[in-house]
Amino acid sequence: MASSSPILLLSLSHLLLSVKTAIFAKVNKGQVPPSFTLKDQDGKTLSLAKFKGKPVIVYFYPADETPGCTKQACAFRDSYEKFKKAGAEVVGISGDDPSSHKAFAKKYRLPFTLLSDEGNKIRKEWGVPADLFGTLPGRQTYVLDKKGVVQLIYNNQFQPEKHVDETLKLLQSL
Repeated sequence: MASSSPILLLSLSHLLLSVKTAIFAKVNKGQVPPSFTLKDQDGKTLSLAKFKGKPVIVYFYPADETPGCTKQACAFRDSYEKFKKAGAEVVGISGDDPSSHKAFAKKYRLPFTLLSDEGNKIRKEWGVPADLFGTLPGRQTYVLDKKGVVQLIYNNQFQPEKHVDETLKLLQSL
């Protein structure tokens, strides 16, 4: 047993390092996140730079047509007029393809943009943490101010509607 202890300790420290890396986002409050250009639900390319000059809510979600994601998207839809009054745009991002986003947006009458991050490249660049030991893509919301600087990062996998509440609270203070 004593001879396997160093290996066990090494494995545990590697696991802890992996967990630590997964928890801490690459994009932090007060930073300008990496730009991106992705396809929307209509197959058109859209860049983050398009939103410069107005607040933008960028929320990453696991997948179209799952209960939590539908609940979150509908919460953003139901509060969309409040976001518009605040001058803000809402953008949802998942790894689903544009046709999946189109069907999802149509079914739930989503008035905002859904972007396709196939391969999860942007999710990884932004450092969105995975949930359930890496088995589920994370649910994380970013609020960027008019200058493109992150003012809020909110993560809550199991209460998707809270993303809207926290985002609106911050927008009212900008």
